[in-house]
Amino acid sequence: MGNLIFTLLEILVLGAAGALLFDLLFLTNKRMSALLKLAGEFGALAPDDQGQLLAYRKAQEAVMIPPAAVGYARSFFLPLLVLLVCYLIFFHNAEFNFPLVLVLAVFGTGFIWLFDIVYLGKKRRRLIDKVDKQLLCFEDDVYLGKKRRRLIDKVDKQLLCFEDDAEKEYGNQMSVREIAAKEPLEVEYSKSFFPVLLLVLVLRSFLVEPFQIPSASMVPTLEIGDFILVNKFTYGIRLPVLRNKIIEINEPERGDVMVFFPPHKNVYFIKRVIGLPGDEIRYINNVLYVNGKMMPQQHVASLPAGNPQYQIMKENLNGVEHIMRKHMVPGRLSVSGVWVVPEGHYFMMGDNRDNSSDSREWGPVPEKNIVGKAFGIWMHWENFPGDGYEYRCE
Repeated sequence: MGNLIFTLLEILVLGAAGALLFDLLFLTNKRMSALLKLAGEFGALAPDDQGQLLAYRKAQEAVMIPPAAVGYARSFFLPLLVLLVCYLIFFHNAEFNFPLVLVLAVFGTGFIWLFDIVYLGKKRRRLIDKVDKQLLCFEDDVYLGKKRRRLIDKVDKQLLCFEDDAEKEYGNQMSVREIAAKEPLEVEYSKSFFPVLLLVLVLRSFLVEPFQIPSASMVPTLEIGDFILVNKFTYGIRLPVLRNKIIEINEPERGDVMVFFPPHKNVYFIKRVIGLPGDEIRYINNVLYVNGKMMPQQHVASLPAGNPQYQIMKENLNGVEHIMRKHMVPGRLSVSGVWVVPEGHYFMMGDNRDNSSDSREWGPVPEKNIVGKAFGIWMHWENFPGDGYEYRCE
């Protein structure tokens, strides 16, 4: 049922987006060309020819009405898009590449805005100029009518009628100008959303990005439901989606809590940096050795009290102290293992050593898969709906 809902929403959103794009690129141009033609015909009409003026107004309204499919697309595109994004974030289990969607949204809105500046905007200005010339004529008619009224008192009624006709038609022309200056709905949306989307893209791609912790692999350092902030520039500036590093800044250090993509899965993970390039890592009965040197552990507590199942320990990673948890009976990944970290890779482990899928299972993490360094918890909310949320770190 869930996949059916997702597929239906996806089809509706893509269909509406296609209709809006077709309207912007092709139908809008046809409507503006028709308006230009009507504006030229309108200039030849007599101000007192109400029948022809009414016919012109009806023709103008008919030109501006988009096809029914485009009208429906304009009405339902944004609500459907919001529903689709909410469904992907909260309920859909498939991997949701939010950075890619954000980049496409920024480029899409930016392209529409640029297209309006380069092409549609020029056409609107030509139409406005044409209407403005006619407005000047009607303004002159109104002015002269007032002047004649002052000079010729005997024909005051006739001049007032003429003035009323001119001012009425001036109002009609102003209405024409408003229609000529109106931007397509797609352009209005793009101008509204482009700056916001661009700001979000810059912030989350190059500065700070929020994540939520859904698993216990980093307990006791990070609990399930913690919302953390990740520094995106500590380890260098990277391009969104492509992940190519363009500016070198710092390298990961032993003991850092780092967000990354594991080598086997395109999902965010968060673990602690244990091994640097070239290190030899040994993990024997829940004791860590780096390059043959044991990393000392200090007992903090045995829990639960009365029937302890695990221990809370303070581990020292060559000067970087942190809290970890290990079971009384080591798990399968904690009994014995030896690994050598290749160049350009990092060995990652969770602080909950017997309940963590990490480099002991799927190997070291390549440098290109680094996302950023976690530096703070800003909120805790354990019962967040759904699984597979893009902002989550396993």
